[in-house]
Amino acid sequence: MKHTHLTEKIIGCALEVHRTLGPGLLESAYEECLYYELQNAGLKATRQVPVPIIYKDIQLDYGYRLDLLVEDKVVVELKAVEDLHEVHEAQILTYMKFARKEVGLLINFNVKLLKHGIKRYVL
Repeated sequence: MKHTHLTEKIIGCALEVHRTLGPGLLESAYEECLYYELQNAGLKATRQVPVPIIYKDIQLDYGYRLDLLVEDKVVVELKAVEDLHEVHEAQILTYMKFARKEVGLLINFNVKLLKHGIKRYVL
């Protein structure tokens, strides 16, 4: 599987954040802490990466942002919601398409066990 070693490291960092903080916080708090853990793990991570919309071969700077981009390879979209829905999946898949990245992780921190809040996507 593409970038499996990298996604495993990202998930390990997310597990550490969830073990420490638990569920119930805002998405921004998890983003800040996960960014810290990724850097501590020696991974290059960028926060709030602008993603233009591609419409009819035109690039429109609209204001969408990736929560995290790790090693310029994996899109990480964070949530702190009761349940993940199809719209969340559509969001990460669209971000991956527009950012031209093949692998993405959708992580919902508002769960009792984080393994139930992680989904991996490959285009």
